[in-house]
Amino acid sequence: MKTRRLFWGIVEKLEALIDQGIYPEGSRLPAERELAETYNVSRPTIREAIIALEVRERVEVKTGSGVYVLRQKKSVNPAQPISAFELTQARALIEGEAAALAAATISDEELDALKQTLEAMQTPSKADEADQRFHQIISQATRNNAILISVENLWNLRRTVPQVIAAYSDVCSQGDEQRLREHTLIYDAIANKDSAGARRAMHQHFNRLINALFDASEAKALEEIKRKTDETRGLYSITHLRQ
Repeated sequence: MKTRRLFWGIVEKLEALIDQGIYPEGSRLPAERELAETYNVSRPTIREAIIALEVRERVEVKTGSGVYVLRQKKSVNPAQPISAFELTQARALIEGEAAALAAATISDEELDALKQTLEAMQTPSKADEADQRFHQIISQATRNNAILISVENLWNLRRTVPQVIAAYSDVCSQGDEQRLREHTLIYDAIANKDSAGARRAMHQHFNRLINALFDASEAKALEEIKRKTDETRGLYSITHLRQ
């Protein structure tokens, strides 16, 4: 396995141990050297994994002290409500630029990992996880931790804000083939070092998603109108009266 793929495996292992309570809240993770020996990887790989865990807000790095496990946030409650439309627009703007930048900076190992997510998207049960992984690899490939943190925070909102979860559930279970085609276009542009094409493909992907959200919202509104109309019709109907 390549280093860029290795560290995500370490992230998953450490997160599992945190979730199981092996490393409880407030505890300190083993030293970098010890983790490298435990998982038989290099210390730079461990550093990459710790950065990813920090971005996910699972740990806090205290200089000169160590890496400590943070309290797991159950949900995100923004000061102001965030709609699925706002979140998707923000993702389009930020991830469009991330794709453009990644087209110029992505490594061969990351391109290989990106292609593997496309293969995983062909299996419905793996599609959602592969989708998220696809975007994570691109943000990581920018070599810009501010972008990486921004993208991860947007995904955290996607996973934890109830109204966003509900809105996305109406559209993400549909159009798996279209989603795969869109991600393939993004991959092709990045692989060809085409920054403008990568940005455009990412924007087209999110634009389709925004339109799908509007279609789902409209369908729900029409369904609610029909329900209320049926209730009113039933209230004033005289068909139940004996003739």
